[in-house]
Amino acid sequence: MKNRNLSPENPRQPHKIPDLDIIDLEQQSEAPNPPADEDSAREDEPAKRGFLSHINIHIVLLVVAVLFVAGIAYKIMNFGVRVDLDEIFSDGPGEYNDSYDMILPRLDASHNPIYKDYSQGSTILAFGNAPFSDDRDSEDNLVRLMEKETGATIYNCSISGSFLATDWQQPDQDNAPRDLFNAYWLCNIAAGNKDVQSFYLHAMEVLGDQAPPEAREVYDILTSISLEEVDAIVIMYDASDYLAGRDMYDPNNPTNISTFAGNTEAIIEYVNYHAPHVRIIVMSPPYAFGVDDNGEYVSSDIKKYGKQDALSVYVALQYASCVARSTTFVDNLYTTFNEDTARKYLTDNVHLNQKGRERVAERFAYALNYYNNAGQNSESRD
Repeated sequence: MKNRNLSPENPRQPHKIPDLDIIDLEQQSEAPNPPADEDSAREDEPAKRGFLSHINIHIVLLVVAVLFVAGIAYKIMNFGVRVDLDEIFSDGPGEYNDSYDMILPRLDASHNPIYKDYSQGSTILAFGNAPFSDDRDSEDNLVRLMEKETGATIYNCSISGSFLATDWQQPDQDNAPRDLFNAYWLCNIAAGNKDVQSFYLHAMEVLGDQAPPEAREVYDILTSISLEEVDAIVIMYDASDYLAGRDMYDPNNPTNISTFAGNTEAIIEYVNYHAPHVRIIVMSPPYAFGVDDNGEYVSSDIKKYGKQDALSVYVALQYASCVARSTTFVDNLYTTFNEDTARKYLTDNVHLNQKGRERVAERFAYALNYYNNAGQNSESRD
């Protein structure tokens, strides 16, 4: 309500209070004045809010955090859970299509192949451990079976309980006497290394009754035969190095004899230098199972010992050493045997039974005689 009698234009009323408009806020809020036109109405109208605008960002982050924690918990709870192999192989065991087999002839100094018919009374040295040394005097011994398969004369130079990887890189008959029974030092003895021969005999004295029972027999064989008379050497160690967690390889020294692959390569290098006419055949360890904390056999692809890796890695590295030296490699991990068939050929988790030995003998004969029919490239030696 306005008082029209009070006006600032009237000089006779200089101190009068000006008229005031009284605004009813409640009425204004209930009935707002409409905008002047439609365009201004659209401009002043607030934008409609979408569905996501109603979601609090803190809720989103909370949900993400909960899902993340739940995922970690699931992984932890299911870590190491045994796989149901019956379910996986419900349609059959499947097939192993990959093989590390690499069958090569002997090469001359210019790396040209030289073919020889090894079925004609060859002389072969066999180095290794249990596969060759088990039941040494039996007709069912693996070396005896290999002789029957090939017609060759094979001298059993294996040492029971030995490893392919040594403890020391140099011979030390006092602190590491068993190293002298390793194939690398045995090849030194065969090549006529007098120092190593002396170390070997001293190691036998140090061990006394604990020396391998065949140690003297092997020494006598190697000192009575010349490498010039030998046509081939076969090397086969089982999974003992893997089960003992022995070093696999040395990236800084490919011929480090204290490693599994390095010793393999060192033997090849040594024999190629001292007896280049000798063909070398390396046979990988047969498939073997690992042993868990409860004494149960488990896949050697998931069980590791010490700071080393699975058995398959040992074999792959040994294969790589043979590739580097153009040397025949027979795959006993995936081709001769594999995880699905191994139980038929083993007495326990590592040692071969009769069928296993027969299978290995067949595979050795296959590799040895692979190039027998090489035609004009075939070589005969006096």
